[in-house]
Amino acid sequence: MTEPDAGTRRAALLTVDDDPGVSRAVARDLRRRYGERYRVVRAESGQDGLDALRQMKLRGDLVAVILADYRMPNMTGIEFLEQAMDVYPGARRVLLTAYADTGAAIDAINVVDLDHYLLKPWDPPEEKLYPVVDDLLESWLCSDHRPVPETKVVGHRWSARSSGVREFLARNQVPYRWYQSDQAEGRRLLEAAGHDGIRLPLVIAPGGEVLLEPTDQDLAARVGLSTSPAEEFYDLVVIGGGPAGLGAAVYGASEGLRTVLVERTATGGQAGQSARIENYLGFPDGVSGAQLTDRARRQATRFGAELLTACEVTSLEVSGPARTVRFADGSAVSAQSVLLATGVAYRQLDVPGLAELTGRGVYYGSALTEAAGCEGQDVYIVGGANSAGQAAVYLSRHAKSVTLLVRGALLEASMSHYLIEQIAAVPTIRVRTRTSVTAVHGEDHLEGLALHDAATGSTELVDAQRMFVFIGAAPRTDWLDGTVRRDAGGFVLTGPDLLAGDGRRPAGWEPDRLPYHLETSVPGVFAAGDVRAESAKRVASAVGEGAMAVMLVHRYLEGL
Repeated sequence: MTEPDAGTRRAALLTVDDDPGVSRAVARDLRRRYGERYRVVRAESGQDGLDALRQMKLRGDLVAVILADYRMPNMTGIEFLEQAMDVYPGARRVLLTAYADTGAAIDAINVVDLDHYLLKPWDPPEEKLYPVVDDLLESWLCSDHRPVPETKVVGHRWSARSSGVREFLARNQVPYRWYQSDQAEGRRLLEAAGHDGIRLPLVIAPGGEVLLEPTDQDLAARVGLSTSPAEEFYDLVVIGGGPAGLGAAVYGASEGLRTVLVERTATGGQAGQSARIENYLGFPDGVSGAQLTDRARRQATRFGAELLTACEVTSLEVSGPARTVRFADGSAVSAQSVLLATGVAYRQLDVPGLAELTGRGVYYGSALTEAAGCEGQDVYIVGGANSAGQAAVYLSRHAKSVTLLVRGALLEASMSHYLIEQIAAVPTIRVRTRTSVTAVHGEDHLEGLALHDAATGSTELVDAQRMFVFIGAAPRTDWLDGTVRRDAGGFVLTGPDLLAGDGRRPAGWEPDRLPYHLETSVPGVFAAGDVRAESAKRVASAVGEGAMAVMLVHRYLEGL
């Protein structure tokens, strides 16, 4: 096992148990094996454990493993670990439990991303304790466990670009701290940077570099995200980092393909913005889109996939066996095969004056970074599908009230039953069917809405400072014009959908075979997930299509 970084304070192993005898025994066994390399910290309540973690955080200490007893008064081990994640998200988490509580321990795997649970007693530790802790420490040491200096963002709450920067950093899992320009600390940072605050946001990178109104690509380059490929030629280029793209990156890289994933904004796609995905296989208590995305991203990179962020693809060129992907900055990357997994983008709400207020009270998608700003406010959500329902449930934890505006007559026509039941159980959520937004009001930010009720024909003016829009989605595939065949809606045609009426090969198809199931009109170019015509538009099916696409890529490469 590798030592922690030389020259730094020893990383800590924290054990929390309200039984003094058990607490001493855990600490004793840990010190016996790990005392020379790690500092063992003992706490006898969840609150004492949290206090110890916060003190270590202030000192800049590292915490490698946290072990907590399940049955503790005032705060259970699961509740403690859930709060401990906020302080040290990279620490490995272990729950100590009796045999009767193994069900709760298994449930905790989803609730707090538990790494392991140990049954008491663990004698002999050489067989039941040390192998587990050894594996966790090895995993922690292989990760980037060092403290990451925070990026600072100074902006105005009604600045559209300030909102965009925060969303970009959050979705890319970049630690940052937000300062409002009209508050004391924000003003101090502006003064120190030599700016008057007229142009915002101002971003201070971890190294102290100041960026004024940065583009996503500038921002990505300064906070440690990869924006340019390491090689010129790959086996597989995956365009789009949603569930389908991440699934393909995992399977492609794990099966030995030189794989690069190219993402325009942030991995995860629309699924990554979801506050809670509750119908994904294997997560009975649900999983946040951010958590699922982070796991998939780490899994892909562990297998050797290369991930590029803030790279906008502008064209796809075919030259013999090579497929070349060109970017907005003029650079390019080539490969033997390409997977289109660009997903879809939320449609824009066609209301006069709305575009000027986007990012200033009007948001497309969940905009999770805005949730805290909804505290005590009346929030409106436009849309009646699952993404709108998930956002309503999530924002109801912060807002005074949430009103779901649905154009159709029945919510059941577009939303899953489990979400409808959840919404009905939240008293602060109101559903208004056959209702649409016809006008918006506000100067520098949203201040009010005009709501038209199709059932009565009446229009009502309401005060509103935040509105989130989920009104369907459209593919971003205009850049494929003249290269890849699409349907009338812009979705990419694949496999059987390309065939002529009598089952013949499509016009211009050169190989002496029919297109594979996920193959587009260009041999060696595949499509998966929401961008593909007739796809299921579900997270699980997108992941499955990403994996299937890799299998077909192998078949295609074997035929070259």
